[in-house]
Amino acid sequence: MNRAIPRRRTTQVTIGPVALGSDHPIVVQAMTNTDTADAQATARQVESLALAGAEMVRITVNSHDAAAQVANIRELLDRRNINVPLVGDFHFNGHRLLAAYPECADALGKYRINPGNVGKGAKRDEQFCNMIEIACRYDKPVRIGVNWGSLDPDLLARMMDTNAMLSQPLSADAVMREALVVSALENAYRAIEVGLPADHIVLSAKVSHVQDLIAVYRNLAARCEFPLHLGLTEAGMGSKGIVASSTALAVLLQEGIGDTLRISLTPEPNGDRNREVLVAQQILQTMGLRAFTPSVVACPGCGRTTSSFFQELAQQIEAFLRVQTPVWKGLYPGVEHMHVAVMGCVVNGPGESRLANIGISLPGAGENPSAPVYMDGERVATLKGPGIAQDFTDLLQAYVAAHYGKQESARLVLEGMLESSMIRVRNEPGCTEGPGTVTREP
Repeated sequence: MNRAIPRRRTTQVTIGPVALGSDHPIVVQAMTNTDTADAQATARQVESLALAGAEMVRITVNSHDAAAQVANIRELLDRRNINVPLVGDFHFNGHRLLAAYPECADALGKYRINPGNVGKGAKRDEQFCNMIEIACRYDKPVRIGVNWGSLDPDLLARMMDTNAMLSQPLSADAVMREALVVSALENAYRAIEVGLPADHIVLSAKVSHVQDLIAVYRNLAARCEFPLHLGLTEAGMGSKGIVASSTALAVLLQEGIGDTLRISLTPEPNGDRNREVLVAQQILQTMGLRAFTPSVVACPGCGRTTSSFFQELAQQIEAFLRVQTPVWKGLYPGVEHMHVAVMGCVVNGPGESRLANIGISLPGAGENPSAPVYMDGERVATLKGPGIAQDFTDLLQAYVAAHYGKQESARLVLEGMLESSMIRVRNEPGCTEGPGTVTREP
């Protein structure tokens, strides 16, 4: 974790095996889009999201059929050794479902309640309190999540009327933002009055526009010590959703605001749901707040890089690292902090490669067809020929074992790979560097 960015102080909330708050890493959350009534499909998607790196997964609990399957989903996940907490997402009928299905109430790690969607008029408080009482009974934390698409209309109308009477009324947008904060805080304190401990409460106040989100969370953060869940609701598809989420969350995270986050991307038809997890991880890792997998530095390409080989190699190495990291983490502590450089020409290639833990500078247009390899700032080898990709992958694997395993045998294996290549090259009659060889630098 990067201690250069001080976190806003919060209470700690524990959700199953996950600790949330300023003394703990910022948590990555995701949400399924399966029908929760289909226990097998939902369990498979939760497992996929968890394996991709989601540390909490929210599931929709919107019907009797869905509520009846929550305990089965939890059991299926436990059988597969997937201990990620499940967060139940309740709207409209949550008070009835939690009361009717105690096994559902018990199996969930946390409840998400939107106070704007729990009822109308006098029933709103009663039904909200019923859900909080059940959370108390089962000792479950609650995320009170307000959303400007379902803000309590009575609260908003009351605040708009009060604003209209001011000598200098605020804009409608400003009143809306304040209403979100007030709704979150009023319902949090109402939950405490009902009996829910303060260390069982997480707040969120989601909107769809970047500047509104930043303003709302700054305001909310200044007025409470509850952990905050970040997310731009309905962020959108593709690059638009990624850019909007990254822009908003980066500002807040840089200010120390936020304890858990979700990137709400609209998936393409049959698209990969795990993408929202990867984007969340990349935001945190890019900002130096957490490390999930070794990072790859690669140049964007220009007229000097007429071949697509460096692009293909960078993509191959990144995919290789993502697959290997879950295995490596158990064997090589700290490997997720490793930096790898795959550069496309001599302009920045050698410099970037030297700054990485391990890097390769591929030949650009008109350059000598050789690829120097650097480890910890030193040039250690030069790769040539059609086997460059495999040779570099092998060296990368050997470097990880030697550097992070810190075993003499692993170091000797790495040195042996380089030494045997040097001997092989020297023994080739009339040739100092042949195709596909690895040459040890003097």
